[in-house]
Amino acid sequence: MAHIVILGAGTAGTPAAYELREALGRQHRITVINASETFQFVPSNPWVALGWRKREDTTFNLRPCLEKKGIALIASSAEKIDAETSRIHLANGTILDYDYLVITTGPRLAFELVDGSGPNGGYTQSVCTVDHACEAYDAYEEFLKDPGHVVVGAFQGASCFGPAYEYAMALDTDLRRRKLRHKVPITYVSPEPYIGHLGLGGVGDSKGLLESELRHRHIKWITNAKTVKVEADKMHVEEYDLYGEKVRNHVLHFNYSMMLPPFRGVPAVTNVAGLCNPAGLVIVDQHQRSPKYHNIFAAGVCIAIPPVEPTPVPVGTPKTGYMIESMVSAIVHNIQDELDGRAAVTTGTWNTICLADMGDTGVAFVALPQIPPRNVTWAKKGKWVHLAKIAFEKYFMRKMKTGTSEPVYEKYVLKALGIYRIK
Repeated sequence: MAHIVILGAGTAGTPAAYELREALGRQHRITVINASETFQFVPSNPWVALGWRKREDTTFNLRPCLEKKGIALIASSAEKIDAETSRIHLANGTILDYDYLVITTGPRLAFELVDGSGPNGGYTQSVCTVDHACEAYDAYEEFLKDPGHVVVGAFQGASCFGPAYEYAMALDTDLRRRKLRHKVPITYVSPEPYIGHLGLGGVGDSKGLLESELRHRHIKWITNAKTVKVEADKMHVEEYDLYGEKVRNHVLHFNYSMMLPPFRGVPAVTNVAGLCNPAGLVIVDQHQRSPKYHNIFAAGVCIAIPPVEPTPVPVGTPKTGYMIESMVSAIVHNIQDELDGRAAVTTGTWNTICLADMGDTGVAFVALPQIPPRNVTWAKKGKWVHLAKIAFEKYFMRKMKTGTSEPVYEKYVLKALGIYRIK
């Protein structure tokens, strides 16, 4: 009997646990390690930060759901991974031996890289966790009592820009509903070389589409932006040209700000020699396996992917839902094959489908595969995207509560979008 340990129970780790149980049956042991017993649906956090969702709408107790499938859950953070002996040490004193380790921790939010940033001791809000989103909503409620300038966007080195666009557009919608929009200038600040780059070099006409949307909503923007420092009521931003030369210094006064941070690896993973790149993100081969430690796999935001192209200000590559699903399925097949005495040969498709809500409408981005050159690339706008994201939220939450292991993107989303026929 093999013991598979999954480190992290988010949108990669929890589906991995269910898919492994479905594929391997009950003869193998599966243990999930997570800092808490709570599952949170991170894509809904921009809605939580505006009061459109409550914490209980996007979170639930994971333990009974996993245990119903014969999957153990240990609610503790990891302190040390001894990859040479295949052993993991937890903060609660537990030491686990594993035959396979699947790392799905998500990122460490590296607010310390920008002085004065972040919700804990800094002056900007975040939607990266449900705790941050709830704090952001509390700050937003205070802001509404005396509204003023808002700055939304991402810091240099960030690799997930969709939530920043979503939050900026949804904020505009919310303020209009409250009849306060005329009192709130909004500026979008991003290291992207242009609006709609998304860390992907653009997807279809994402540049024109998102620029048009920002103009329509009277949201100004600064791209190629490096945030130097954040103070209590102002943000110091350097703007660069396409050749990497600084062209302007901006001092943006704000009354409220939500900025996404750079992502780094969590300490227990980063400290394993030869496992990670300098940012602490896990290096994997085409089979989602560590080249150095062949019984360690990784999926999701915690893995290392090079930028799709050089940019004047550092921009990371996002790991979107379909891409993560593809990684997880590849890991499951490869572990199953090895346990059955076959070589691990499955690779992920690494495609991108992103439903970006804008409050009253939305934009869908499709890039197949995510990393250029691509076979399919397009972006479409419509109210149907807003409705589709609501439906996806409900579906995915139900899937995680019931322990369904089916891959949602392959089976439903691509078919619904009519990209290609699902076999």
